[in-house]
Amino acid sequence: MKDSTRFILLFCLASIILGVAYWNPITSTPPCKPKAPRDDAALVRSLLGDDLSNRTFSFATIAEACSGKKVLPLSSNPAHLRVTAAITQALTLTLAEINQPDSPVRQLRRINEASRFFEDGIHKHINEMPGLKCDVPPTRSGEHQRSGYPDLRIIDEESNLVFYLDPKLVEQGSAESTFRTFYFEPKNETLKITEDAVHLLVGIEHDGKERAWTFTGWRLVDLSTLQVRLKAEFQASNADLYEKTELSLPQNAR
Repeated sequence: MKDSTRFILLFCLASIILGVAYWNPITSTPPCKPKAPRDDAALVRSLLGDDLSNRTFSFATIAEACSGKKVLPLSSNPAHLRVTAAITQALTLTLAEINQPDSPVRQLRRINEASRFFEDGIHKHINEMPGLKCDVPPTRSGEHQRSGYPDLRIIDEESNLVFYLDPKLVEQGSAESTFRTFYFEPKNETLKITEDAVHLLVGIEHDGKERAWTFTGWRLVDLSTLQVRLKAEFQASNADLYEKTELSLPQNAR
């Protein structure tokens, strides 16, 4: 069996465990159907046997396998230079606004809550620039949703090239940390990768001072070279756990 075919089959099996629909753009087959319960043990043994948690995969390969769309590498193409310059300008303006003493971001309890402000700022400032358009990428079903990768879609109108941009927040000094901070969950109808595009991530650094966050700079990453790992996990919600239970109280409770 060829490595590419084996990868797609393994990725499909992992998607079942994660509860995600998967579409094979190479063979145009429907999304993989969950196996019958009697096959569950064999499926788990197959995943364990391939030691997926200790392997790395090309993000570009995974994105194309899920979407049928190519991940284009960042280059010195004039359109690429225009868009990266626009992102730099938009970030410069957004950081200046968010670092103001009266900025609502500086009072946030959790740093993750600040991501939305950066998305909004980049979105606004790029749309102010001639020849560029920025929006929230639509899903396959045509819906515009904020959650899920990627966060922003930029079009260079002269070339009609598409750039996906995903802003992330990074504490100073943690750039070499092995803590997982990038997630991509392949789905079917809600997949937001719908075009061949350059995929970019911008890591925006902050000083870590709670409720007085100051943002100091950013790192622009070309995701066409990113290597990722797969974490297959079994999940249950509170509803799954507690729906058929009753709350017990201490014996002395009234």
